[in-house]
Amino acid sequence: MSRENVNVVLVHGAWADGSSWSKIIQPLAAEGLTVVAAPLPLTSFSDDVAALDRALERLTGPVVLVGHAYAGAVIAATREEKVKGLVYIAALAPDEGETVADIFYRGTPHPQAPKLSPDNHGLIYLPEEAFASAFAQNATDEEQAVLAAVQRPISPACITVPVSRPLWKDRPAWFLVAEQDRMIVADNQRFMAERMQARMRAHAADHTPIVTAPPVVLDIVREAVAAVAAA
Repeated sequence: MSRENVNVVLVHGAWADGSSWSKIIQPLAAEGLTVVAAPLPLTSFSDDVAALDRALERLTGPVVLVGHAYAGAVIAATREEKVKGLVYIAALAPDEGETVADIFYRGTPHPQAPKLSPDNHGLIYLPEEAFASAFAQNATDEEQAVLAAVQRPISPACITVPVSRPLWKDRPAWFLVAEQDRMIVADNQRFMAERMQARMRAHAADHTPIVTAPPVVLDIVREAVAAVAAA
């Protein structure tokens, strides 16, 4: 199969939207790949999986699913048969029966990790100062300003539901460990990647390598696309 027949679906995490993938979308599209950034409402875990499934329904042919942060849990919850590979970018990978919160809060948090709590509407926003201190400390001031401006809050209903058997148990998976991540510490990421038996690589990146280290992200996505095309 030609690699151009493989679709790449990018799924954003909490406090982000599809624009966070802009540095990944443009190069892959220029290579002839069909690239879709699936929008998540971040209103509940089931809502987010349903939104991903709607995006997948629109595509024909095999799919490589790429999830950042919280979206790692979402991409493992689809049951769409056309998904042939999963890529985790500094992402969360709860196992069956675990919640996103269980794995997010595993271990000792980074000392600069922000304190998170719901607002009066029951939604969790990232404090604005956290974009520079923990979420994307390696980004430029301009990039941090954009990330803060477009952030989407997440509902506790996204992170408190035990997940079913994750798809990474039945599909090949790749994992990029962000060694300078202050939101999901690198040791936690390595634990998840090893448990998944994912093809793992590490890079000195913050929580948003999709913004601050796009060449590394592109390399791992291309590797997954090539593997799916060759299968």
